[in-house]
Amino acid sequence: MTETTSAATALASQYAAQVSGDLERNVKEQERIRTEIDTLQEQLATLHHDHTVLNNIRQALEVAAPLAATAEVPEEAGAVPAPRGKASAAAGNSKQPTAKKAGTPQRRTAGGKQARKTAAAKTAEPTLVELISRHLAAQSEPRSAAEITADLGQAHSDRGIKTTVVRTTLENLVAKNRAQRTKQGASVFYTAPEAPGQTTAPEEKPQPEHAK
Repeated sequence: MTETTSAATALASQYAAQVSGDLERNVKEQERIRTEIDTLQEQLATLHHDHTVLNNIRQALEVAAPLAATAEVPEEAGAVPAPRGKASAAAGNSKQPTAKKAGTPQRRTAGGKQARKTAAAKTAEPTLVELISRHLAAQSEPRSAAEITADLGQAHSDRGIKTTVVRTTLENLVAKNRAQRTKQGASVFYTAPEAPGQTTAPEEKPQPEHAK
């Protein structure tokens, strides 16, 4: 009877340990997928922004091209000879509409140039990778992903920057040797890559627990 009870207890403990391990792996997988979704959403928002800018540029070019060609039409039309008896009257009547038409394309062309300048200014907006790289280069001490997110979110409140996306971007920069990671206890900090000749202190590694 005692042996049966002990076997049942051991089996229950084994199942409980297995279930705990499965739960932990499930939580980690959810976090990984959630991070990938946030990254893809950030990329999708950037593509939508670029699509709007490119559409504005194309529309500005489509408006400017025919207007530039129209501005030359009155000069060519004035070269057509008029009948002898009505030459003076036709010349006097043709001056006023020509002057009015000449001013319209200039105003529209100026509007097209302004639209192109505005679209170019939007296109020059830095990416999240550039913002993070510049921020790390300006820091004198290591910064965590949450601290970097708070600083960038305050400076660029219209970007909607999230901590998960910033952490993923930082890890990508570390993989490309464009940033460095240090670990202090359970916290992870990031810095800009050091100049040649400087050394970096190794990350702290957790010590394995000895079985009691």
